Amino acid sequence: MLRYILGRLAYGILVIILVVVIISSIIYLAPVDPAQLTFGQRADVATVKAKTAELGLDQPLSVQLLHYLSDVAPLSVLDVTHQVPYQYVRLFPVGTDRYFIIKWPYLRESYQTGRPVAAMLASAIPATALLAVAALLFALLLGIPLGIFAALRPRSFWDSGISMLTVLGYSLPSYVAAMLLALLFGYAFGSITGLNVQGGIFVLDDFGDWHTEWKNLILPALALGMRPVALITQLTRSAMLDVLSQDYVRTALAKGLPFYRVVYKHALRNALNPLVSAVSSWFAALLTGAFFVENVFSFKGLGDLTIQALLNFDLPVVLGCVLFTATVFVVINLITDVLYVWVDPRVILE
Repeated sequence: MLRYILGRLAYGILVIILVVVIISSIIYLAPVDPAQLTFGQRADVATVKAKTAELGLDQPLSVQLLHYLSDVAPLSVLDVTHQVPYQYVRLFPVGTDRYFIIKWPYLRESYQTGRPVAAMLASAIPATALLAVAALLFALLLGIPLGIFAALRPRSFWDSGISMLTVLGYSLPSYVAAMLLALLFGYAFGSITGLNVQGGIFVLDDFGDWHTEWKNLILPALALGMRPVALITQLTRSAMLDVLSQDYVRTALAKGLPFYRVVYKHALRNALNPLVSAVSSWFAALLTGAFFVENVFSFKGLGDLTIQALLNFDLPVVLGCVLFTATVFVVINLITDVLYVWVDPRVILE
């Protein structure tokens, strides 16, 4: 198991490196000057050139990529004669004045605000994480019972109705669902529901204090969770139909075990294997891909931060968001592979 996990971890690190290289190459090759955007269109040429040199944007793309990968890597080789804006611990020397070091990944500072990118991500991720968890819980609590109910009554009126609803829910884009929910429950019936059309979960009041507005989480979570509900319902239904047709289920029923016990203790656990992969993938997608939903509800999270960074061509912030996104997918996929063995004892790692 340990050898398998280390192999998957090495593969994930390679994926992260490739993602950073590809995305940063696309961004750096775009015909936009971040230094010019920092000072505005009226800045003189000398000031822009000095800022370009300060940011290291006058160097070749390959050199910029190597420097960025060295900054974000927890293990690196550093020339100690140069000053760096982060703390590190020397491990062992590598030549003259060069040491192999360990450090926290350094994501640099925003071109537009000068704030550390790590601090900007730290302030945006909690809101998006809460939104993703709420959407996933909504999908699980509704999708699994609907899938079981449909599987226990195949080819019935209820089965057909649930299938139609899931097809509609899966084909409806999240941002369309977000706009419909905002207009219906936030605007038209806002006086009855008490829900807002827009607003984040962390709100600054008139006295300058931050407080949590939990009701602003309801509509974004429903909009973001509609497609996972449809997927989980269909997967649960298909898996349950397959498991209920197995010989060991019929044997358990023939021995006189209660039907609900056979369904929930024997059939459902064996049907969870495809759900583990689907739920983990959807959680990663919800955590890192709620951009349009956050934009509709003006929900200040990772999506809003990424969109604003793209509009302002704030390269360190964009790359920080991309790096976080890739890391989330790699970590969740690794956890999923390990959970396969725990959920389904038939899976054996060679």
